[in-house]
Amino acid sequence: MQNRKKYSMKRLSVPSKSASSRKEEKDIEADAWDVADGLLAGAIQYWLFSRQPCGDPRCEDCEPVSTAHGRMLALQQLVRDFAEESEYFHSPTDSNVGRA
Repeated sequence: MQNRKKYSMKRLSVPSKSASSRKEEKDIEADAWDVADGLLAGAIQYWLFSRQPCGDPRCEDCEPVSTAHGRMLALQQLVRDFAEESEYFHSPTDSNVGRA
Protein backbone atom coordinates (compact mmCIF):
# COMPACT_ATOMS: atom_id res chain seq x y z
CA MET A 1 0.00 0.00 0.00
CA GLN A 2 2.93 2.33 -0.48
CA ASN A 3 1.38 3.82 -3.62
CA ARG A 4 -1.69 4.91 -1.69
CA LYS A 5 -2.62 8.53 -2.36
CA LYS A 6 -2.79 10.92 0.55
CA TYR A 7 -5.94 13.00 0.54
CA SER A 8 -6.27 16.31 2.29
CA MET A 9 -9.31 18.47 2.86
CA LYS A 10 -7.96 20.91 0.27
CA ARG A 11 -8.19 18.17 -2.31
CA LEU A 12 -11.89 17.79 -1.54
CA SER A 13 -12.62 21.45 -2.23
CA VAL A 14 -14.42 22.25 -5.43
CA PRO A 15 -13.60 25.51 -7.22
CA SER A 16 -16.63 27.75 -6.80
CA LYS A 17 -17.96 29.34 -9.96
CA SER A 18 -21.60 29.78 -9.07
CA ALA A 19 -23.79 30.01 -6.01
CA SER A 20 -24.66 26.32 -6.30
CA SER A 21 -21.02 25.22 -6.48
CA ARG A 22 -20.17 27.50 -3.51
CA LYS A 23 -22.97 25.78 -1.58
CA GLU A 24 -21.56 22.37 -2.55
CA GLU A 25 -18.12 23.46 -1.30
CA LYS A 26 -19.63 24.57 2.02
CA ASP A 27 -21.46 21.23 2.27
CA ILE A 28 -18.14 19.38 1.79
CA GLU A 29 -16.56 21.51 4.52
CA ALA A 30 -19.55 20.92 6.81
CA ASP A 31 -19.30 17.19 6.20
CA ALA A 32 -15.59 17.28 7.13
CA TRP A 33 -16.48 19.08 10.35
CA ASP A 34 -19.18 16.49 11.10
CA VAL A 35 -16.71 13.67 10.51
CA ALA A 36 -14.10 15.35 12.71
CA ASP A 37 -16.68 15.93 15.46
CA GLY A 38 -17.74 12.30 15.30
CA LEU A 39 -14.15 11.07 15.50
CA LEU A 40 -13.50 13.35 18.46
CA ALA A 41 -16.66 12.20 20.24
CA GLY A 42 -15.65 8.56 19.77
CA ALA A 43 -12.10 9.23 20.93
CA ILE A 44 -13.38 10.99 24.05
CA GLN A 45 -15.75 8.12 24.84
CA TYR A 46 -12.95 5.60 24.47
CA TRP A 47 -10.54 7.70 26.53
CA LEU A 48 -13.07 8.04 29.35
CA PHE A 49 -13.81 4.30 29.18
CA SER A 50 -10.11 3.46 29.38
CA ARG A 51 -9.57 5.75 32.40
CA GLN A 52 -12.15 4.15 34.71
CA PRO A 53 -10.61 3.65 38.16
CA CYS A 54 -9.87 0.08 39.19
CA GLY A 55 -12.05 0.19 42.30
CA ASP A 56 -9.28 0.15 44.90
CA PRO A 57 -9.65 3.47 46.78
CA ARG A 58 -5.95 3.38 47.69
CA CYS A 59 -4.68 2.78 44.13
CA GLU A 60 -2.05 5.44 43.41
CA ASP A 61 -2.20 4.87 39.63
CA CYS A 62 -5.95 5.59 39.54
CA GLU A 63 -5.90 8.55 41.95
CA PRO A 64 -5.74 11.31 39.27
CA VAL A 65 -8.77 9.82 37.46
CA SER A 66 -10.66 8.44 40.44
CA THR A 67 -13.47 11.01 40.02
CA ALA A 68 -15.38 12.40 37.05
CA HIS A 69 -13.86 15.81 37.80
CA GLY A 70 -10.35 14.33 37.86
CA ARG A 71 -10.92 12.59 34.52
CA MET A 72 -12.22 15.83 33.01
CA LEU A 73 -9.17 17.77 34.20
CA ALA A 74 -6.81 15.12 32.82
CA LEU A 75 -8.67 15.05 29.49
CA GLN A 76 -8.69 18.84 29.19
CA GLN A 77 -4.95 19.01 29.85
CA LEU A 78 -4.28 16.30 27.28
CA VAL A 79 -6.43 18.06 24.65
CA ARG A 80 -4.69 21.37 25.38
CA ASP A 81 -1.26 19.76 25.01
CA PHE A 82 -2.15 17.97 21.76
CA ALA A 83 -3.73 21.11 20.29
CA GLU A 84 -0.76 23.33 21.12
CA GLU A 85 1.63 20.76 19.60
CA SER A 86 -0.38 20.60 16.38
CA GLU A 87 0.86 22.35 13.26
CA TYR A 88 -2.77 23.41 12.73
CA PHE A 89 -3.11 25.21 16.10
CA HIS A 90 -2.34 28.60 14.53
CA SER A 91 -3.64 29.43 11.10
CA PRO A 92 -2.70 32.29 8.80
CA THR A 93 -6.44 32.95 8.45
CA ASP A 94 -7.07 33.31 12.22
CA SER A 95 -8.97 36.50 12.98
CA ASN A 96 -6.35 37.65 15.48
CA VAL A 97 -3.39 37.42 13.08
CA GLY A 98 -1.64 40.74 12.50
CA ARG A 99 -1.84 42.19 9.03
CA ALA A 100 0.67 44.63 7.57
